[in-house]
Amino acid sequence: MGRNKILNIEAGRAICYSGFREGQSPDTGIFPTYEQVKEDLLILHENWKYLRLYDCDKQTDLVLEVIRNEKLDFKLMLGAYIGAEMNNFGCPWGSSYSEEQLKANKERNLRQIQKLIRLANENPDIIFSLSAGNEALVHWTDHFVPLDRVVDYVKMIKEGAKQSVTFCENYVPWLNQLDELVEAVDFISIHTYPVWEYKNIHEALEYTKQNYYGIADKYPHKPVVITEAGWATNSNGRGIPPENVSEVFQEIYYNDLMNWTDEEEILTFVFEAFDEPWKGSQEPLEPEKHWGLFTVDRKPKKLMKTIYSERS
Repeated sequence: MGRNKILNIEAGRAICYSGFREGQSPDTGIFPTYEQVKEDLLILHENWKYLRLYDCDKQTDLVLEVIRNEKLDFKLMLGAYIGAEMNNFGCPWGSSYSEEQLKANKERNLRQIQKLIRLANENPDIIFSLSAGNEALVHWTDHFVPLDRVVDYVKMIKEGAKQSVTFCENYVPWLNQLDELVEAVDFISIHTYPVWEYKNIHEALEYTKQNYYGIADKYPHKPVVITEAGWATNSNGRGIPPENVSEVFQEIYYNDLMNWTDEEEILTFVFEAFDEPWKGSQEPLEPEKHWGLFTVDRKPKKLMKTIYSERS
């Protein structure tokens, strides 16, 4: 019996997708074009069945359009991006918003939830699960939303759509802070990043297993999905020692992760498809920019070169 029976899905590889290229970002409102999204999905279609999207924005509209027009066999986990509704002064890189901004965020969040429900109902054959947000409860987040509000959003989505509903969050808060949310969601979604916690490649898989089973064993009545797990390929030393990251290590971690999660039938979204240069600081080796299995120019890194060569 698979661990993800409640999702009622067949086995398949899963990956996080965000298609922002050089000069594009959600902050500036410059989005990929239809042709760029089409290029990306045709690349990913060779290896993945499940995509995770973070936001109900213009990019998501294009992804759904491309899937339909090109008749691509993808299933989506679609998220609503919910912004800060309270200041979190514990955020290491600073997070301070005016009352006016927090009010505007609440209004935008509600629109996001409403659009998530609408898209879910319009695309039930493509969208298989829904997330009420992403990393809005962990202690370091810059877009903190109170737990009771997140629970309200989950309930709102469940009332409005038929798909299974979750919330995507770092594994730590799930351990002892989110009991109310656990009972509200249909399944738990965790993020696990050993390299962010100063683990080297030899410790990586065992640490990921500890993160996963720490949650799965505490809540045996709820399926647990990994919605982010990956390995960076560059670092400027900020948060990740440069010697712990490389394309070689990314390939090792990916293969170890897939072997384990395939065996255990754990739906696992690899983070992420393509490098995203808009993320993090302006430094080129900022680790936030280098998690893709492909570069921002859509060139395969070592792992993907290996997979392609094995098929040819």
